[in-house]
Amino acid sequence: MKAQLLHGASRPLPAVIGLGALSALALPPLHAVPILLVVFPALLSLLGGAGSWRRAAVLGFAFAWGHHAVGLYWVTHAMFADIAKWWWLVPFAAPGLALPVALTGALVGAVAWMTPPGWRRVFAFAGTWVIAEIIRGYLFTGFPWNLLGTVWAFHPLPLQPAAVIGTHGLSLLTVLLACLPALRDWRWMGAGAAVLACWMGYGAWRLAQPSPPDTDTMLVLVQANVAQDVKWRQDQRMPIFQRYLDLTALAAHAARAGHPDAPIAVIWPETASPFLLSEDAQARQFVAQALPANSQLLAGSIRAQWNPAGELDRVYNALVGVNPAGEVTAVFDKHHLVPFGEYMPLDGLIPIRMVTGGRDFTPGPGLRSIAPGGLPPFSPLICYEVIFPGQVVGETRPAWLLNITNDAWFGYSAGPFQHLASSRLRAVEEGLPMVRAAQTGISAVFDSAGRELRRLALGTTGTLAGWLPGAATPTVFSRWGLLIPCLLSLICVLAARPEPRRKA
Repeated sequence: MKAQLLHGASRPLPAVIGLGALSALALPPLHAVPILLVVFPALLSLLGGAGSWRRAAVLGFAFAWGHHAVGLYWVTHAMFADIAKWWWLVPFAAPGLALPVALTGALVGAVAWMTPPGWRRVFAFAGTWVIAEIIRGYLFTGFPWNLLGTVWAFHPLPLQPAAVIGTHGLSLLTVLLACLPALRDWRWMGAGAAVLACWMGYGAWRLAQPSPPDTDTMLVLVQANVAQDVKWRQDQRMPIFQRYLDLTALAAHAARAGHPDAPIAVIWPETASPFLLSEDAQARQFVAQALPANSQLLAGSIRAQWNPAGELDRVYNALVGVNPAGEVTAVFDKHHLVPFGEYMPLDGLIPIRMVTGGRDFTPGPGLRSIAPGGLPPFSPLICYEVIFPGQVVGETRPAWLLNITNDAWFGYSAGPFQHLASSRLRAVEEGLPMVRAAQTGISAVFDSAGRELRRLALGTTGTLAGWLPGAATPTVFSRWGLLIPCLLSLICVLAARPEPRRKA
């Protein structure tokens, strides 16, 4: 029976994988959204003719694998940081990562087959697609990348409903509208056009509202543009540190001269400091010399703990606050670690170690707001902690969101642009300004409606200075989170009433 299943599903398999690959073109940075109007109706047709739910599940998995293999191609760039060691992983990195991420595609395919054709299949397919996206945010510690809602991140206008329904809600609307050509009914097409008009009208109305006033805090973002293949070289530690210090001194003192009384937050990206800032008093003194009065450095740094015997016990990926006296004012440890990059899952069962120095990082206690040196309280998000909708704020609502990241791993590829899109969407969802400092770019500041206020392009060296935007009132999504897109997706599936049917 298994052989029969695979044989029956294999005939359209290349076409389905190709459709999945094409759908990834709608993701950042290309944003080829109209291609979804072709891809999804074609997929629905193939799923409807699969013959059994098992075959449809195989096709759903194949589509998702094609989608994610292309959408995640950029992970291959990480191998080039140590190509002599990891060359053999280059052909397998993106396709291999796409395999577990695509597992939920089988659910989408099976449910679509179980639902009669027409609007019911479209609703069941769209609802299950979003449920699968939400599951991916938790499965295997979570990896909600390639969310279809991000296809609209080229402009703040279409992003505004995320303040109510979140990025997953945008995904639901996107899949529903993209599937309408499959119905071949002008009434449904007209309804879709009306929904799209209301969608954009809401965005225009929301953007027309007065923006919250800026705070009295100055931001100075430092992008030193340090390539990953030289970042941890022993002979480059001091030159890299000096580059950050020089950029900081120039920009921070210029900000102080222009605004004598304003607090200043100087921000370095993830693992920017080659030295352990929280433990290295001498390195902090160098920082103190670069900082003007009434300022704080918020820097990405590795943090270490030793046991009573003087042996290295734990290593953290941290954000460390330092004041002009060289004192540590805050420490935040990353809690959502990257599998294979910061820790090895199934430790002892996988015969390779890719994490730094062969040692796993230790996760921190979780989300919380911090306010070093009297800065407006913020929620620190280190690297990919920013990609999780509804999981970027702790119990206390902060005044802003700070994402520090090291996208140097991924060169000039789609990865940094997709990561930036996630940051922008978190600002809209939470109604909070998002400040993003990246090692090689893209560093940016978004206001609480997702408008881009300032940017340092990918692969450039420089600084950004300006006022910290103000926070908006709490959004609907910030109050209810994933409950809203979950309920909307379940309503779509239940309205369609999928049920087992006989083989064709």
